Amino acid sequence: MTDTALLELKNVSKAYGETQVLNNINLRIKEGEFIAIVGFSGSGKTTLISTIAGLIQADGGDVLKQGKAITAPGPDRGVVFQNYSLMPWLTVYENVALAVDEIFKDWPKAQRKAHTEKYVRMVNLGAAMDKKPAELSGGMRQRVNVARALAANPDILLLDEPLSALDALTRGMLQDEILQIWEQEKKTVILITNDVDEAIYMADRVIPLNPGPNATLGPDFIVNIDRPRNRTELNHNEVFKKCRAEITQYLMDIGMDKANIDSLNKITLPNVRPNTSSDWQVQPSDKAITSQAPERPQPRYLEFSQVVKTYPTSDGNSSVNVVEGFDLKVKKGEFISIIGHSGCGKSTVLSMAAGLNSISAGGIILDNREIVNAGPDRGIVFQAPSLFPWLTAFENVMLGVDKVYPHASKSERNDIVEYNLSRVGLADAMQKKANDLSNGMRQRVGIARAFALSPKLLLLDEPFGMLDSLTRWELQEVLMEVWERTHVTAIDRHPRCR
Repeated sequence: MTDTALLELKNVSKAYGETQVLNNINLRIKEGEFIAIVGFSGSGKTTLISTIAGLIQADGGDVLKQGKAITAPGPDRGVVFQNYSLMPWLTVYENVALAVDEIFKDWPKAQRKAHTEKYVRMVNLGAAMDKKPAELSGGMRQRVNVARALAANPDILLLDEPLSALDALTRGMLQDEILQIWEQEKKTVILITNDVDEAIYMADRVIPLNPGPNATLGPDFIVNIDRPRNRTELNHNEVFKKCRAEITQYLMDIGMDKANIDSLNKITLPNVRPNTSSDWQVQPSDKAITSQAPERPQPRYLEFSQVVKTYPTSDGNSSVNVVEGFDLKVKKGEFISIIGHSGCGKSTVLSMAAGLNSISAGGIILDNREIVNAGPDRGIVFQAPSLFPWLTAFENVMLGVDKVYPHASKSERNDIVEYNLSRVGLADAMQKKANDLSNGMRQRVGIARAFALSPKLLLLDEPFGMLDSLTRWELQEVLMEVWERTHVTAIDRHPRCR
């Protein structure tokens, strides 16, 4: 590895219309380095990688490779995107051979064939060489993309979140394969990722991309961990833990939206109670008030008593107990998590508590009342938020607020909606339609809607499972900050310990 920059970006900027996406990007990468650029969804990472690839042109500044301007795509820069861009009618071998035959036209046919097979085998697809993409798993299809990029013999390998759509096990295996190839081929690699752990595990340097518009690069975080890195030992490695904490804190700090902070300072939550409260009553003034009687501690605020859920088998001749003899007592204000393997009945328990699924035997008691059907006293945040796409974020939350605060004035209901949307970081996106929001923003709306109902019980059915790791961490922080204020009784379902 030399000190000379193989790739250099000088004051690079890029805008789409009036929106300045990248601003004053400066970056030097030496030959053989493995760089990871991390950031939130929508921060401009793909625009940055596409500019380096020559797929789009910068509006200002210079993008240089070995001192020469990059003005178009080229085989010296291999790109692997998140989505699999394979020809479905061609085999694994033929998809890789497309690139080889185009770039190395002067080679003899036998040399091109050997070269293609080398890279197919390098990504462990030798046994699947004659299979078509439809016959492959997601991880295998991504391996084909990596093989095709490497077979072009690029100087720089550009990886634009290539593993984010894969399950954790496949993702880990591909991380190790990419690292092995990097060691063998001595390529310069730029990895775009939203996973801080992945960045630290793989890279020499981790560089945050501050969120757009006007996105800029943050400081370098040097990863001083010897290679090869042992994945199972990293969590006990003090350098790894310190590096992860520093990067995560930096990202959380830059993710704070001043518009939301300013909005929170302006909005006061009205002193009204929902009509689902046990102490709710209406005076002649039509204002809901709380009982003045002291609240008694309830060790069994929520109780599952010998709960059973039975489903018939597919042949209809017998049945199977998915949940059997489930007992749980939850104090008011507790936040508990139910963990377990897929299919063990976690979602069934939550759906019965929500009143969305009937109970075959036993009972569930919430605040001295048996749960027999769904109701607004239980707020639910699902993995995929169920929003009306033609309504704004504000209107989606207001649907529930209108139902549980009919006694409040219009301005009070508006304040409840604005307060809760601001709490989840959507002060400047309240009037955007749900269809125009990112997955993370839609999930924020779901969280705001649940808290706006002031429920007795909050049910979280793996609400962050479909989100990238940075958005997931940010929303976990948001969720816990709001929970600390309300101390609503909550049950969280998750497939593993957090």
